[in-house]
Amino acid sequence: MDRTTIDTYTGAAQRYADEWASQPQPDDLYALLTRHFRPGGTTVDIGCGSGRDVAWLNANGFPAAGYDASEGLIAQASAHYPQFTFQQATLPELAGVANAAFDNVLCETVVMHLPPAQVSTACARLLELLKPGGVLFLSWRVTEGESVRDASGRLYSAFETSIVRQALNGTTLALDAAAVNQSSGKRVHRVVAIRN
Repeated sequence: MDRTTIDTYTGAAQRYADEWASQPQPDDLYALLTRHFRPGGTTVDIGCGSGRDVAWLNANGFPAAGYDASEGLIAQASAHYPQFTFQQATLPELAGVANAAFDNVLCETVVMHLPPAQVSTACARLLELLKPGGVLFLSWRVTEGESVRDASGRLYSAFETSIVRQALNGTTLALDAAAVNQSSGKRVHRVVAIRN
């Protein structure tokens, strides 16, 4: 994961948590999770931010924990939702997150903060978390042309969708589509991959 991006989220964790809380609910995302995730299955949110989606998952029949690279965001999530488990872990390694332990893995708009050379490795690592038959929901914000940093220093990597598809080779793709994220209004690509 890009160090400057992690430091940006940690240094302004309260501001980002407030910003995400003020955005519209991502009902389009939640509809897809309801359709594709295994009901009642152990679930993990990789890049959980301030914990909003972990709270929704737990309230909707997907017992979930959250991991994030940012110490500050983990503190925000733990403060807002003390009843749930949040821990620090960084893509692509995800040290301390068990292999083949989850029925459902959510990684919503995170991998675009990785250097392009790490995207494939990160996708493969996300698959390792799944039990056989488990479901990965992966999305990223689409950046055209060259990778860029926003005004706060966050990296938005530009990479071809084919890199993700290749890394998910051997899975069944139940969704592979461009969309506009209902919560943020940003252009994203969404993939649902079922581990064989």
